[in-house]
Amino acid sequence: QVQLVESGGGLVQAGGSLRLSCAASGSTFSINAMGWYRQAPGKQRESVATITTGGGVTNYADSVKGRFTISRDNAKNTLYLQMNNLKPEDTAVYFCNAQWTSGLVRRISWGQGTQVTVSS
Repeated sequence: QVQLVESGGGLVQAGGSLRLSCAASGSTFSINAMGWYRQAPGKQRESVATITTGGGVTNYADSVKGRFTISRDNAKNTLYLQMNNLKPEDTAVYFCNAQWTSGLVRRISWGQGTQVTVSS
């Protein structure tokens, strides 16, 4: 099993910055990729940024390109999301996600989420 715990959310003014962290524990050696997703009220959960654990290949939603940076500290088993130039439309609950393998079965773990609120 892989467990995830997010932290770092909060209230910030438009144009400000926040850094989210996601600490992974358990079978972290089996993680293939990790990512950040968000869900705003009344909307579906959407992918924000993802990163592979091997080559560190990253992928971003068009809406956050140039403003958000995903990174991972493998030694600390921690995933980060640096968010700059935040906009009110970035307000959402942000979730950490890990894709991992157990035997031949691919599994997904989610964190509990952390609220990010951007005021105009």
